[in-house]
Amino acid sequence: METLELEMKKTAENKVENISGSEAVLKALIEESVTTVFGYPGGAIMPIYDALFDYDGHLNHILVRHEQGAIHAAQGYARTSGDVGVVFATSGPGATNLVTGLADAQIDSTPVVAITGQVFAHLLGTDAFQETDVINITTPVTKWNYQVTDATEIPAVLAKAFYIAKSGRPGPVLIDITKNAQLQKFDYKGYEKCTHIRSYRPKPIIRKTFVEEAAKLINEAKKPFVIFGQGVILGRAEQEFKAFIEKGGLPAAWTVLGLSALETDHPLNVGMLGMHGNYGPNVLTNECDVLIAVGMRFDDRVTGRLDKYAKQAKVIHLDIDPAEIDKNVKTTVPVWGDCKETLPMLTALIEEKQHTDWLKRFNQYTKEEVELVINKEMHPDAAEMTMAEVIDSLNELTRGEAVIVTDVGQHQMIACRYAKFVRSKSNVTSGGLGTMGFALPAAIGAKYGAPDRTVVAIIGDGGFQMTLQELGTIMQFGAEVKMLILNNNFLGMVRQWQELFHSRRYSFVDIQSPDFVTIAKGYGITGRSVNARKELKAALKEMLDHKGSYLLEVMVGKENNVFPMVPQGCSVSEIRLK
Repeated sequence: METLELEMKKTAENKVENISGSEAVLKALIEESVTTVFGYPGGAIMPIYDALFDYDGHLNHILVRHEQGAIHAAQGYARTSGDVGVVFATSGPGATNLVTGLADAQIDSTPVVAITGQVFAHLLGTDAFQETDVINITTPVTKWNYQVTDATEIPAVLAKAFYIAKSGRPGPVLIDITKNAQLQKFDYKGYEKCTHIRSYRPKPIIRKTFVEEAAKLINEAKKPFVIFGQGVILGRAEQEFKAFIEKGGLPAAWTVLGLSALETDHPLNVGMLGMHGNYGPNVLTNECDVLIAVGMRFDDRVTGRLDKYAKQAKVIHLDIDPAEIDKNVKTTVPVWGDCKETLPMLTALIEEKQHTDWLKRFNQYTKEEVELVINKEMHPDAAEMTMAEVIDSLNELTRGEAVIVTDVGQHQMIACRYAKFVRSKSNVTSGGLGTMGFALPAAIGAKYGAPDRTVVAIIGDGGFQMTLQELGTIMQFGAEVKMLILNNNFLGMVRQWQELFHSRRYSFVDIQSPDFVTIAKGYGITGRSVNARKELKAALKEMLDHKGSYLLEVMVGKENNVFPMVPQGCSVSEIRLK
């Protein structure tokens, strides 16, 4: 370590050093304050791994068990830390195994830099061993990608990669480096971070006239309603957002990815939007007179039928990405820009109000939902446990302080509906792509991104089996992840749809699972399975108190459904409570 530090100091003093492209990659990561890399070695990226051997103590490399695990881990790291996640993978299958995670990161605006090895430049296009055209394959699922064939490009290209990944609306970037470029020696003149790219404007110019128009609409509104997404978290604008809604007395509801930007028990937090969201926010979307969207993209799972969505309302849309304005919902006033900058401008112009009667409408719908849905889910009469009561018991023990990482399915919607949060960057899930298998590797990354926080991965029995090999990563590197498997012996969300819309024709959703506790034991991980309500709280406490990783399987009802629900093809006001 001392030798490497001395060499880096000499480089800084002398400005020029003859190094390999592989060393330039690692120096770039250190200059970008990267501490953790998730990856899997292979032939085409071997020179970078060879150079990494000398960087022990400067870069913490986590060897995953599959490249998909690496990209999801990098996503989890980025989501809890707020920094760029970094991935290494080799060419061919190594690179193509990243595609699902890149697509997930692209649609969920997660900053990731993936560095892939590639065959020698002279072999490109010859169908060489483990050669794939990773640039064309990943173009649709990355914010930017680039192939390096000359080592001299590496410092500037990686500086550009990190700048693009984390600036403006964040997203994934892939840099493909041929093997000859990794081996090539060149005169390294130091690393300069990128702060500007011609023709790339990460933040649109804020137009004060639009901010003034938006404030006027809010001040005139009788029934204003705020819907907020992950843009608040990505913009680090949680306090600015809270000041905005508190001054205006504005009821606010969140998208799945916006969850935890505002503490769940805040008096102006009226719940979750969308297909399995809360009753009031969905119904009253079609009654508000001014709809204020902050850092969200009007996804179809939020809007339902667009031709019946908030047609009575004047729409204000705050977003850093101009492409989202008018994409799905016609905007009355667009407020382009970073919400950390635009929200204070708007807050300064709005009047201090309460909107007490309007807020009561939300509370009335909440009361109805509690009586007809929530109480039955949290306090069921049946012997079988429900997912909701498991989450409710978990809330009692974590007090909203934990990071909750969810996979995709019924358990995801239940966790998003019922989990309590008091801190931002606490909800990590696959939103736009809905990637089963996301949670376990993402939870590993989330723990590295927030090492001082409790990380609980809530996973269905189907999703867990897609990436359970990452238990090996936990075993080898000791990531303290608490795994809570809600096992209903079904692919639950597909089964629910088959029950409701396909006459209970349960086609290939009855999934058999192995003994998860025994599998965990094989990886040196303590585990337990419970199927009785009387054992639940003690088992959850044992999981949270245990020093190290822990797997808890909870057997829940096979045919419990997630309600409320907006059926596909219906408007949000047609939400069903049963």
